[in-house]
Amino acid sequence: MAEALAGAIGSDLYEIEPAVRYTPADLDWHDSESRSSVEMADKASRPALKGSIDTSGYDVIYVGFPIWWSDAPRIVDSFLDAHDLHGKRVAAFVTSGGSPIGDIDSNLKSRHPDAEWRPGRRFSSADAADLKDWAEGIRSGGSGERSPFPISDTAFDGGGYKRSTMYEE
Repeated sequence: MAEALAGAIGSDLYEIEPAVRYTPADLDWHDSESRSSVEMADKASRPALKGSIDTSGYDVIYVGFPIWWSDAPRIVDSFLDAHDLHGKRVAAFVTSGGSPIGDIDSNLKSRHPDAEWRPGRRFSSADAADLKDWAEGIRSGGSGERSPFPISDTAFDGGGYKRSTMYEE
């Protein structure tokens, strides 16, 4: 999804990677002892990141991830905690086989209040036109309507399926 968003709006893509990659066993949500289950049970959990990126040149950050336990994976919080979000527009784009976006926006806003959070959106497919319309609305300062002008932005995908990129116009 992050690649489709980056391609649709011409953005850079950055991969949020944990210092230790998740294995299929780590992602077994049926196992209460799996790494993902343990992390999600602890709201203070912040898995270590593999790398970092300078986000100072970006005005808008799109954070993409699969929904875990009706929330953002804790690795997303690790990334957001590691960056100065003051004055940046941030919006989540999430994927799920069936879960709604629910309280993810308010959860992220409460944990990262320095960002100017914009309404996130759940996408079930990578429709380029739909992604572009939503993203351009965020870039314009709105809530997902078309943008009359471009702003530097970034697409991040930080869930269990670690894939993303970065862009600057």
